[in-house]
Amino acid sequence: MANIQRLLIAALTATLPLAAQTILTPDEQNTIEVVKKNKNSVVFVTNIALVRDFFWGSEEKIPRGSGSGFVWDDKGHIVTNYHVIEDGVEYLVTLPNQEQRSAKLVGKEESKDIAVLKVQGDTNGLFPVTAGTSRDLQVGQKVVAIGNPFGFDHTVTTGIVSALGRKMLGAGNVTIRDMIQTDASINPGNSGGPLLNSSSELIGMNTMIYSPSGTSSGIGFAVPVDTVKKIVPEIIRYGRVSRPGLGVSFLPDQYARRSRVEGAVIMEVQPGTAAAEAGLRGLSRDRFGRWLINDIVTAVDRTPVKTYDDLFSALENYKVGDIVTLTVERAGKARPVRFTLVRD
Repeated sequence: MANIQRLLIAALTATLPLAAQTILTPDEQNTIEVVKKNKNSVVFVTNIALVRDFFWGSEEKIPRGSGSGFVWDDKGHIVTNYHVIEDGVEYLVTLPNQEQRSAKLVGKEESKDIAVLKVQGDTNGLFPVTAGTSRDLQVGQKVVAIGNPFGFDHTVTTGIVSALGRKMLGAGNVTIRDMIQTDASINPGNSGGPLLNSSSELIGMNTMIYSPSGTSSGIGFAVPVDTVKKIVPEIIRYGRVSRPGLGVSFLPDQYARRSRVEGAVIMEVQPGTAAAEAGLRGLSRDRFGRWLINDIVTAVDRTPVKTYDDLFSALENYKVGDIVTLTVERAGKARPVRFTLVRD
């Protein structure tokens, strides 16, 4: 009797109209596969700050902010945005199984809005993302964003690559270049989460939205994965990024503009350094105590430099030890200066 009932049920089910059955489109199936493969790679990051009571002078640790992050490797390294962990003294990472772990800061690169944490304890239950490339992205291709907006874990949004090569101002008034623009909703709390392609590969790290209303109705931006792949291994190995530079300090661009100067104004050169030996000079004072501008860097090799931001971007194409020809202007006269780049 039981066998007859099962046969009847199977026959009735087979004759149901297609509309009564759950049918997924290929695109829906792909999205589900991407989420299944990566949902256990996304974590929730809480930033704990130290706050001093103004009247009593006592100190208290309170949550300063939160965001998302993703598992980079099987050693417990978590990648997130610098602005997610900024000013924190302790960090908590909530794993996909809702277990909360303490984490230590391995290092950061403010100019790219990238930071690396390391989860304390064993690494069971951590599943690294598969890093793809952002080199061959195309406008219009599908993207999937996973994060923890407003504290809601593993929220998924989809969209497309809206534009490439965007520039956004990051920490220290330095421009983050080649950012990915997407229309996938990126809300507060999504920062630091992964942006994935239809092959379940990491193509970027969700970073910010641009919205007049302050909501996700605007457009989102992600740091390209090729930048992440360049920065993160250095942070893990050295705790910082080995950046080539001139070994001098520069006048902030806003002050240079007030003086109607175009270029990167050298503010200070320490005696005995390679820059001093190359004859570079920083600011000086006249007999009335007024500051005088001496050297202005206006080009690196053939790349024009109009601001410190331009100089910072130009030097990213070199490494420590490379020899470059600087165009340096002093008192209205330009001269070439050959210089070996040092660790900045």
